[in-house]
Parts: sequence; C-alpha cells; structure tokens
Amino acid sequence: MPHTQYSLEEVARLGTDIYRHNIRDKVMPEQKGRFMVLDVDSGDYEIDDDDLTAEEALRARRPEGAFFGLRIGYTSAYTLAGRMVEEAA
Repeated sequence: MPHTQYSLEEVARLGTDIYRHNIRDKVMPEQKGRFMVLDVDSGDYEIDDDDLTAEEALRARRPEGAFFGLRIGYTSAYTLAGRMVEEAA
C-alpha cells in the first residue's frame, strides 16, 4: 500500500535534505551515476545501477516507506534529450 503521510512535494523536500546533509558525502564520488532510493521516514537507502532494483531491495526492508529516488551526482535521474547536468558541489 502506498505511503500517504506526505505529499509528493514533502517527500521530494525531505529526500533532498536527507541526501544533501547525511548521505552525499558518504557516496560521492564512488557511486556517481548510480541510482539511490531513500526512505524519508527511516533514512534507510539502497543504491544500484538500476532504479527499479534499488526500489525493490529497499521495499523488501521498508514495505511501508515513503520513497524518494535520485541519480547520485546529477540534478535529474533521466533526460529525454541532451546531457545529464551534474549537481553543484
């Protein structure tokens, strides 16, 4: 069952804050370009080359989690055309 405690905007804000303050320095630059899925309630996360694999692994541990996903080191997870933009240091 989907998590309904937060709006999509709140999940994005919480996920971004947790990533920037607690996780980014631990995973950069070694994991750059890989996908990370984060449970904003627990702070637990999973990293994988495939976003769905990361989500499935995290959901197995946190079935009721509120998940936020990102591509480590970039401002977006995907691009339709053009190039990926790296996040500011």
